[in-house]
Amino acid sequence: GGGICTGEVYKSVVKLTFFKGASLEDPSGLFNSSLEGKVRRAIDLREGDRIDEEALKALVRAAVALNVA
Repeated sequence: GGGICTGEVYKSVVKLTFFKGASLEDPSGLFNSSLEGKVRRAIDLREGDRIDEEALKALVRAAVALNVA
């Protein structure tokens, strides 16, 4: 059903941008960037950050489900 996100590498962050992130539930609050957008949402990861792996897996699964719906 198409792509769900991109990963971009910058000097200070790795950015995971979810194409339809604004339509996804994010109960763990992983989205911390591009919050003002009407469609996309992003997660900026900085060196030393720890991410909730289960929450990220759930977010990816929800993005896939949204794409195939």
